[in-house]
Amino acid sequence: MTRSPPPPRTAFKAFRELQTRWADNDVYGHMNNVVHYQLFDTAINHWLIEQGLLDPLKGEIVGLVVETGCRYHAEAMFPDAITAGISVERLGGSSVTYTIGLFRNDEETAFADGRFVHVYVDRAARRPVQLPETWRAVLGTIET
Repeated sequence: MTRSPPPPRTAFKAFRELQTRWADNDVYGHMNNVVHYQLFDTAINHWLIEQGLLDPLKGEIVGLVVETGCRYHAEAMFPDAITAGISVERLGGSSVTYTIGLFRNDEETAFADGRFVHVYVDRAARRPVQLPETWRAVLGTIET
């Protein structure tokens, strides 16, 4: 099986600085694989909040994760500083597919990359809703 190479920073449109924690390291001395997904989730949701799209406590629309995936290329560990690169791969009617690259310290090549799919739903009914035009405009700024 041939794998595509890890993406460079230039493949992404938005960036979020994150810090590894002592508890992220596992018994093997590197960041445990489940932490990568936590970093994906944190980076995307923080960006949405920062852009004024998501209000996790009171907003009428929330994103439910329906699919994730991660490819691991190299190790990371505490106390590495992480930069998450974020882009929108696909902007659907009620869903968004994000691509994410995780970069260790000042490295230009991702040590891990993946995808993260949100379906946006009405908070109370938990049924998909059309993305508002304001959301589409902002998300479009990081679409590849």
